[in-house]
Amino acid sequence: MPKAAIIGTGHFVPERVVTNEELTGYMDTSDEWIRERSGIRERRWVEPGTPGIGLGVAASRAAIEDAGIEKDEIELILYATLNPDYTFPGNGVLLQKELGLPHVGAMDIRNQCTGFVYGLAVADAFIRAGMYRTILLVGAEIHSNALDLTTRGREVSVLFGDGAGAVVVRAEEGERGVIASCLHSQGEHAEVLSIELPNSMVPGRITHEQLDEGRHFPRMEGRTVFKHAIVRFCEAIREVLEMGGATIDDVALLVPHQANQRITEMVAKRMGVPMERVMSNIHKYGNTTAATIPICLAEASRDRRLAAGDLVVTVAFGSGFTWGANLIRW
Repeated sequence: MPKAAIIGTGHFVPERVVTNEELTGYMDTSDEWIRERSGIRERRWVEPGTPGIGLGVAASRAAIEDAGIEKDEIELILYATLNPDYTFPGNGVLLQKELGLPHVGAMDIRNQCTGFVYGLAVADAFIRAGMYRTILLVGAEIHSNALDLTTRGREVSVLFGDGAGAVVVRAEEGERGVIASCLHSQGEHAEVLSIELPNSMVPGRITHEQLDEGRHFPRMEGRTVFKHAIVRFCEAIREVLEMGGATIDDVALLVPHQANQRITEMVAKRMGVPMERVMSNIHKYGNTTAATIPICLAEASRDRRLAAGDLVVTVAFGSGFTWGANLIRW
């Protein structure tokens, strides 16, 4: 049975670098406060008026070039994002248009920080079923223009950045490809990390009063997310390794969702993985939700941290709660 092998990676981040020091001009915070809590030193923000699809297009073109294929070989688009350019339609169809692809299928995946992990599992399932052979999977986000840049919103707003990553996956026989995936959710915690409004239960979706109250900004119960994330990261890693008949010592590179450097370090410690075998770039990009893992994969490939035959684990936890992992033979 064929598996989904990653044959090309690409990423794109905006030119504008926003340091922790710059954020002190918007809210009561400090470089030390942000670094101690998250490990973030800077992040990238788009210029006003930049569409999210622009980031996705740039990352996709880089991945297609890296794969060494013609764009018309792509048979399906999977686009993971929590910030589509429109409420509807999704960004997948916009990407199809901008890349000038034939009338291929396009599907948006709305699993926030876990979007890429879910997307890779979906791509692998389609390929194993024989429905498609070549799939473009994208994770892309613009957060900067939807954050509460005041002291009220600082616990969330200092964490997030803009960026996009993409991979091309193709059906291949043999050892290479996605070996196993595990996917989970726990909806009882849905409101712990969420954006309340606009809301279908509110006439007009949102009122002027609610806007004034800032209820359209993202909110998070940080301690609750932190506690659950560490547990679920480790559970998903162990589960996907067991499914694939591997151990943590077999893993050449652990690629976690870049939520918080403290979470990454604690998970690595609990799993017994030295940090040199853990991919981390949150210090320069912040949390780009669905884009963090494909950006990490693109940088790891570029920097030759991955070699043919390496065993890789991608793992994520986020809003929903959702979590999961993929075990991949590079």
